Amino acid sequence: MKRIHYFSGVLISFFVGVHLFNHLYSILGADAHFEMMNDLRVVYRNIIAETILLFAVIIQVFSGIKLFFKKRKNVTDFFEKLQIWTGLYLAIFFFIHLSAVLSGRLILNLDTNFYFGVAGLNTFPLNLFFIPYYGLAIISFFGHISAIHSKKMKNKIIGIEPNIQSYIILIIGIILTLVIFYGLTNEFNGVEIPKEYDIMTGK
Repeated sequence: MKRIHYFSGVLISFFVGVHLFNHLYSILGADAHFEMMNDLRVVYRNIIAETILLFAVIIQVFSGIKLFFKKRKNVTDFFEKLQIWTGLYLAIFFFIHLSAVLSGRLILNLDTNFYFGVAGLNTFPLNLFFIPYYGLAIISFFGHISAIHSKKMKNKIIGIEPNIQSYIILIIGIILTLVIFYGLTNEFNGVEIPKEYDIMTGK
């Protein structure tokens, strides 16, 4: 179970890293984001890549929840606790997010692009949910990686003490979250959300 969870996690981490890089590009404006997105979709927006990713997410969600209930009573230090709780949040987030994306594409017939994600972020009171929802997801992603890094490097001697490295990873994740939100918020870069996405906000 741990090995399956690890390998599915590596695959998902690659996609999430690319996805977050695309979101980070939004600080240059929506047009720059779309240009990068179209280039990246050549790689991952096809039946083979999406099927592999879908199965990886399903495996990650179920194995993650199982590992959470198996380990939650035996964790002691900060990074062990960080690993299981961020893992639980990511499992919940992946389930909700995947369901939303599939519903948007198959039921609402929307392109689940930049506008699909930012509609809720830029609409009050929906943003009271979506800001912590997305923010905690990004921070949990980096928190999970930092916890795994601490565990993997605990017995290795490499310059900076492993826990300090892990804190640095976590801090980088928090900073990137703030920068990404800056790019995704229309108050800062003048994002105009097309009318067809009003269905996302109930307008």
